[in-house]
Amino acid sequence: MLRTAHHHLPKRLRRWIAVGIRAIRGREPIMLVVLLLIALGTWGFIELTDEVLEGSTGVFDRWAVRQLRQEHDPAQPIGPTWLKEVGRDVTAMGGISILSFFVAATAGFLAVQRANRTMVVLLASTISGIVASLLLKRVFDRPRPDLVPHLSEVYTSSFPSGHSMMSALVYLTLGALVAPVLAHFWLRVYVIALAIFLTGCVGISRIYMGVHYPTDVLAGWAAGSVWALLCWLLARWLTIGRANK
Repeated sequence: MLRTAHHHLPKRLRRWIAVGIRAIRGREPIMLVVLLLIALGTWGFIELTDEVLEGSTGVFDRWAVRQLRQEHDPAQPIGPTWLKEVGRDVTAMGGISILSFFVAATAGFLAVQRANRTMVVLLASTISGIVASLLLKRVFDRPRPDLVPHLSEVYTSSFPSGHSMMSALVYLTLGALVAPVLAHFWLRVYVIALAIFLTGCVGISRIYMGVHYPTDVLAGWAAGSVWALLCWLLARWLTIGRANK
């Protein structure tokens, strides 16, 4: 019966279904891990959002932000004087301008390589991710931390952290696109690890700057990582589909 129903599907749809099955079969361990990470990230974001809306994280959030400032002077972050400048530099790596530069450079590289489908996925994922981040901020409309002076200019609401979400989306997506073309295993590990490291640094810097609560950053990481993994799956699907034409 299933085989009969399968033959009644449009030819193009049957081909894409076959491509999807081959993609899962061909790299089953990786696909299963990615799907598991997507499920865990989605669940984590939902649970965290629920806790934030209930106000259950307020005590921890305020405590964590306050711990990163001098006890006698909340305007001064902990650490040496130069660390404040480092924090500003690192947090800029999650800004729209810097991320747009990296995306544009990668898109140009993919265009030269005639990897048009991958380029479209990259641009679509980035643009849609920016829109999704702004929409989420508008929906939840959580006020920014007011315990300490901000060390970075902010213009939107707090939850989720846009810098954390977009750095996770962009850096992880770029890492996933670059890693497969590298010949050596440890080079691929290095690229993915670097993407994760940059994402982590940007998120931590937002707390250090006093412009986000830790739960804002965790939610941004979760949302951005899920978005990046979904875009990776789409790029993988399109690549295999083209190879099997």
